Amino acid sequence: MKTAIIGLGYVGLPLSLQFARCGVEVLGLDVDSSKINALRAGRSYIHHIPDEEIAKLVSEGHFSATTDFSRVAEVAAVIICVPTPLNANREPDISYVLKSGEAIAPHIRKGTVVVLESTTYPGTTDEDLRTVLEAGSGLVAGVDFHLAFSPEREDPGNPQSVVADIPKVIGGYTPTCLEKAISLYSRAIRHLVPVSSCRAAEATKLLENIFRSVNIALVNELKQVYAAMDIDLWEVIEAAKTKPFGFMAFYPGPGLGGHCIPIDPFYLTWKAREYDQATRFIELAGEVNTAMPKHVIECVAAALNASCKSVNGSRVLVVGLAYKPNVDDDRESPSYKLLEILAERGADVAYHDPYVPVIKPSREHAHWAGTKSVVWDESTICSFDLVLISTAHACIDYTQLGRWARCIVDTRNAMKGIEATSGRIWKA
Repeated sequence: MKTAIIGLGYVGLPLSLQFARCGVEVLGLDVDSSKINALRAGRSYIHHIPDEEIAKLVSEGHFSATTDFSRVAEVAAVIICVPTPLNANREPDISYVLKSGEAIAPHIRKGTVVVLESTTYPGTTDEDLRTVLEAGSGLVAGVDFHLAFSPEREDPGNPQSVVADIPKVIGGYTPTCLEKAISLYSRAIRHLVPVSSCRAAEATKLLENIFRSVNIALVNELKQVYAAMDIDLWEVIEAAKTKPFGFMAFYPGPGLGGHCIPIDPFYLTWKAREYDQATRFIELAGEVNTAMPKHVIECVAAALNASCKSVNGSRVLVVGLAYKPNVDDDRESPSYKLLEILAERGADVAYHDPYVPVIKPSREHAHWAGTKSVVWDESTICSFDLVLISTAHACIDYTQLGRWARCIVDTRNAMKGIEATSGRIWKA
């Protein structure tokens, strides 16, 4: 079953390689020619995927990459793994999904299996995507071709997150569509979880991410409440998670980042309005999490004030630009918001992140493109009035930071157990 995978980013590329490892001939499709050229040369552009793995699968003929969507005519299955961001009005933007559907529709054949993996609101697969596929192909979903939804569950930076071992939820447009999608994924994934429909599968992924968003908002709020009571929330969480039932640890931070948690819950809030349903928990969690960068900046201001300095004119170093530890993914990272607010308040800002040596061009942060990570040495760190830990990469030497930095604001409890002069480390 030769398979095309559209979108070769943090979801599509690992999935492509897993299918290829299992002997499936995979055709990777992306509109970014630089990615295609890198893959053809056996080079990786994702930190946790080694060049050697790609080069091996390319040389063996199990994996190839192209920008030519007409080659979908060669395959028996198509898996769509493209972004589903929010637009400027914080509303769902499924344009990448629909454009992918329009691009492949003229080339799909009878019997082709089409699966969407991009996180979205219930109804996207069996309404929106189905409509463009049927219009462009002249075929009928569930009769001439098979349609399904199977949400991605990638967790970059987690060594226990292995594509083959993560249970795969699958919902089909019809029972036969589900059967064909199960046949496709069974070639590469060990544990499959069939559900009754595409909508049930779409709703499953939203529940997973909304659960995380709401619980992160809870600890973010408690962090501020307990701080006012002079209680360390990190200590409280460590104690609470010793309970063997009824509790799951979530941790506070400077805000939400990545392609899922800051975005996906709002796909459901938007769709719920169509059914005249309120989503108060989701919206409140969004308000709490969105406000966290401003809370952190207030802590920065307080720390500087304690040294008779103001934010305006101070040199501030943000440690960690990626949205989570030990990855090179900076999408929706709260570090950008911190940099923005600090710069607006007149601070001279810089960042250090070994995973993001230079900021790449993007729609959201175009004016930061080309900015480079500062070097990690004593003279550089000492030159800043304050160091703000936004992402706690394991490769950062926090003991050195404790010795070198004049003042540290820690949003991740990274300085726990690190010796430093009294009053130099602030928690935010």
